[in-house]
Amino acid sequence: MNLDYIIPNNWSIIEEGFNPDQVKASESIFSLGNGAMGQRANFEEHYSGPTFQGSYIAGVYYPDKTRVGWWKNGYPEYFAKVLNAPNWIGINVIINNEQLDLFACNEVKNFRRELNMQEGWLSRSFVATLQNGIEVEVKTTRFLSLNLDEVGAIDFNISPINSDAEIIFEPYLDSGITNEDTNWDDKFWDTLNVSHENNQAFIQAKTMKTDFYTCTFMESKVFIDDKSVVTEPNFSADSNLASFSYTYKVKQNETYSIHKFGGYTVDRDHNKNELVAAAKSTLGKATTAGFSKLLEDQKQAWAQIWDMADITIEGDVKAQQGIRFNIFQLNQTYLGTDATLNIGPKGFTGEKYGGSTYWDTEAYCIPFYMATKDQEVARNLLTYRYNHLEKAIENAEKLGFSNGAALYPMVTMNGEECHNEWEITFEEIHRNGAIAFAIYNYFRYTGDFSYIPEMGLEVLIAISRFWHQRANFSTQKNKYVILGVTGPNEYENNVNNNWYTNYIAKWCIDYTLETIEKVKEGYNEEYKRISGKTKITHEELDLWKKVADHMYFPHSEEHDVYLQQDGFLDKELITVADLDKAQRPINQKWSWDRILRSPYIKQADILQGFYFFEDHFSTEELERHFEFYEPFTVHESSLSPCVHSIQAAKLDRMDQAYTFYLRTSRLDLDDYNHEVHEGLHITSMAGTWMSIVEGFGGMRVKNDTLSFEPKIPQQWEGYSFKVNFRHQIIKVSVSQDETRFELEGDKDLEIFVNGKETTINPNKFLTV
Repeated sequence: MNLDYIIPNNWSIIEEGFNPDQVKASESIFSLGNGAMGQRANFEEHYSGPTFQGSYIAGVYYPDKTRVGWWKNGYPEYFAKVLNAPNWIGINVIINNEQLDLFACNEVKNFRRELNMQEGWLSRSFVATLQNGIEVEVKTTRFLSLNLDEVGAIDFNISPINSDAEIIFEPYLDSGITNEDTNWDDKFWDTLNVSHENNQAFIQAKTMKTDFYTCTFMESKVFIDDKSVVTEPNFSADSNLASFSYTYKVKQNETYSIHKFGGYTVDRDHNKNELVAAAKSTLGKATTAGFSKLLEDQKQAWAQIWDMADITIEGDVKAQQGIRFNIFQLNQTYLGTDATLNIGPKGFTGEKYGGSTYWDTEAYCIPFYMATKDQEVARNLLTYRYNHLEKAIENAEKLGFSNGAALYPMVTMNGEECHNEWEITFEEIHRNGAIAFAIYNYFRYTGDFSYIPEMGLEVLIAISRFWHQRANFSTQKNKYVILGVTGPNEYENNVNNNWYTNYIAKWCIDYTLETIEKVKEGYNEEYKRISGKTKITHEELDLWKKVADHMYFPHSEEHDVYLQQDGFLDKELITVADLDKAQRPINQKWSWDRILRSPYIKQADILQGFYFFEDHFSTEELERHFEFYEPFTVHESSLSPCVHSIQAAKLDRMDQAYTFYLRTSRLDLDDYNHEVHEGLHITSMAGTWMSIVEGFGGMRVKNDTLSFEPKIPQQWEGYSFKVNFRHQIIKVSVSQDETRFELEGDKDLEIFVNGKETTINPNKFLTV
């Protein structure tokens, strides 16, 4: 399969030529979403070739029973599935009694697919010759409305080229769908009712076990050469299907079109007994506006998003396309309006991993949303974790922790752990640290301390209680150790004293102790409430401090570096450069046993720690650790290249920084890890944004002030980005010769540029 078939373009993702081997990959890459729902780029018409059908509704899931042959205390009972929802996009097209099916056609030519990221729509066009000899030209456009986020719209046009033809459009709804990744082939959906009224159809269904009630709906209109055709469609239905049939004798070179509006109403937003009424209301708004007006509104809504979120790159189309693809998909996945939702690692593009929430949100996504939207969006993500605190305490209790200690889940939908690999579920406990770091990072960036006395301090106390109990004193080392863990580098399971885990545990405790004092001094009423609720005592805090002050960190005197974990130097230290390329990616070529014994790093924990706590280490220390660990890093985690890009830029290794940037920004477009057919890597896309803004732009918050140390790859003529810092919007434009700052608003802003303090005045350029 050609892994480099996406045509470079500044604003669009374009595929030319029909190749059945690329269909599943393209279904991922050309996915659509609007924060409330999303879908893979499946064809509207029937397709009999290999395909991965997928439509998804935000927040709707199913608890699929864990498929393992043994059970342990505290083990999750289920694995939350991102549910494939009833399909509303389907339109069967029958031409002179033969179904249009690109996989079965005699010939397909002029195939072109475009995902226009600037305006938020997907189009497809082709000329096909059916087995009955009829040649047709097809053009389709589809989008999921940002303004009416329960609705999607399709414009499907077909023209017979070589003769007249009888053409039937059969728009349908189908609730008889399954997940690709079901563990037990369980039935996930129970169809409750199939109904229709005029040109509208509705399927009411609920999820098994979780009882999410949904109504999938559609309404269609047909046209000849853009003139509306009044026709009485035939309606047919069975237990899971609702279908209309619109038949028309189409003359050669006439265009027969259908506008189909469809989508979901859900009991997360409406009374479960009024979903059909809500669907009718939504359809009324959509059809009154019509396809063209809805599309115009879509373009304007995306223009508003891009005005703040866009990053421009001059002189490098692939790099430009890569960053915009990442920003586009992040905004398709999560817009920050609903504090009950989060950012799943596959978004609306696939089912792998299950769950909607990983530590990726706190470690990678929050900086993107803080800087490109209002800080309320990031606050919503932190509120989401606070709302799950009781469940996190229950999760820890199942594992034997007590006294209100919390272990947040590795994967969750509702706060319960639903990941079913023990070496992750029980041992990848560093996720607790990322949540604490996000609280710190939010305050550092926004200056909004109010979240901490309202919610954040309770989270910090519960997490610190966990770290205190999870560490134990080693008489041999005369230090506190943390045993049996998996760090961010998942190619090392069940290790002792993972440096990153130990370091973030110590930092969490220190930060919580410092924050308790701050709340006590400045928010006395809130402190009384929190101390009464958590029953915190001076004796307990003293015990925490003892753990933090005497934490053990593995270190090599020979190399003068911290070690990933105890025993890392016992491995056969063969670098990636000396690894046969045919053996890559090792997670698809090697046994797990072989990976665990190798020195190869999925993502470098220590460099992740140096990224979070950059101020704790000198540039010389970073360089030493980068030089030691980078040669062993295979970057088979999507979260890895962005951190390396940021650090390479800090170290003035701009060629390396650029290479890592391209890898993170085009991870899916160029399918580096040979898995794009399963869905996109949504959460790591925020790391791509960081690699430009924090890497090349050198943006940091230091001493409560925004700071920049801009650099530019030699491959670029220039780049620019905007950040919303404490309700002031700064545009930074970097060229090979200078950096220009522009401030929107009405008050001055002090910033540091290359270590020197300077002032930006509103609506004036500052050039450095």
